[in-house]
Amino acid sequence: MNETEIKQLVARQREYFLSGATLPLPARLEALKKLKSAIKRHETQIHRAIEADLGKSSFESYMCETGLTLSEITYMERHLRSFAREKRVHTPLAQFHSRSFKKPSPYGVVLIMSPWNYPFLLTIEPLADALAAGNTVILKPSAYSPHTSEVIRSLIEECFDPSLAAVVTGGRAENTCLLNEHFDYIFFTGSQSVGRQVMKKAAEHLTPVTLELGGKSPCIVEKTANLKLAAKRIVFGKYLNCGQTCVAPDYILCDSSIREPLIAELKKQIEKQYGQSPLSNTQYGKIINEKHFQRVCGLIAPAKVSHGGSSDPKTLKIEPTILNNITWEDACMQEEIFGPILPVLTYDSLEDAIQTVNSKAHPLALYLFTSDKSAARKITSRCGFGGGCINDTIIHLATSEMGFGGFGESGMGSYHGKDGFDTFSHYKSIVDKKTWLDLPMRYQPYRDVYGKLIRMFLK
Repeated sequence: MNETEIKQLVARQREYFLSGATLPLPARLEALKKLKSAIKRHETQIHRAIEADLGKSSFESYMCETGLTLSEITYMERHLRSFAREKRVHTPLAQFHSRSFKKPSPYGVVLIMSPWNYPFLLTIEPLADALAAGNTVILKPSAYSPHTSEVIRSLIEECFDPSLAAVVTGGRAENTCLLNEHFDYIFFTGSQSVGRQVMKKAAEHLTPVTLELGGKSPCIVEKTANLKLAAKRIVFGKYLNCGQTCVAPDYILCDSSIREPLIAELKKQIEKQYGQSPLSNTQYGKIINEKHFQRVCGLIAPAKVSHGGSSDPKTLKIEPTILNNITWEDACMQEEIFGPILPVLTYDSLEDAIQTVNSKAHPLALYLFTSDKSAARKITSRCGFGGGCINDTIIHLATSEMGFGGFGESGMGSYHGKDGFDTFSHYKSIVDKKTWLDLPMRYQPYRDVYGKLIRMFLK
């Protein structure tokens, strides 16, 4: 789309929203139903597109993309009437006789900008939340995952009139045109650098934003941890989608006394889960493109490779790799890795680990493996992070019962389930004042006796 077409699309959606057509709950539920049915009908096509972009197997695509999306839509269908209901709140005596309530209302025209690493999930899941809240939506999927973006465009055109939901494909030029428009809400998932630009452009229109970013998410392994199970779950979370997951464990921070046995267990798990030759494993994904392949390869210090390290530029695959004897000065610790490289660092005391984590930018996720409940309480209470797990990785985002999001450098705002509905809703605070009684104390001329009454009410 060119600039003129984008302007016309935004104007068309705003006109449709202002008509009130998105407000009735039956219309919202029907939109969710259409979306769910289309995903089920085109599941094979969706999975083939994700495989073309990222090399994911259909099993992984369902587990991590279409399945999670369907689960979110189902959750919204079941709870939408409750979420959309007015919530009555207590009215203070000073406002007698009134009814006070909070009324959830859609923002209006929403822009959702999604990334390439989970191109279907991170586009359609926030779409479901936004539609459930009663908004119109323009989707901008990533140009780096063109096959999935095309499937999304086709699916949305099949389901909806463009006045309700539409897709804009393309690259930077289209992103710029979209961000120059006045939206009522912007939901962005991607890198911190682009997130800053999105927030800057949104500020020009005072548009509220949700930023789902990333960062270097630590995986703390305490000395009482079950190392075999820890290694199994760390390997799953780290190398899923070839390490291209915003909440993947970015690095291990373990007690120095267990470093070597932990690395030994990690090696066993890599071989068990990915085989002796991961580069020829058809279930193992690839790096999204040549640019990112070269970037990730550049983070591997050959002298510090404890396992893996090989790559294939023809298939854009990099072996699950472990780096040992890493310091904060190494290249892999200067940026979010976003690839199948796992550096291992150590600490001498849990207090040191806490200080290390808190001295860095707030991560999107934090993982802790321990059998010590007091250690778990200490880490989860004192460390700043978006969300995480105790004795597991990744799975905290796979539920609609909890919001998912970061804070500080890892983003702002959250979604999933009720949090997703709330993100795309403005809550109007309303007092419904009755007309049969009108207390005179607030009106001029003010009198001393009324002053005493006001002090009685407002204290």
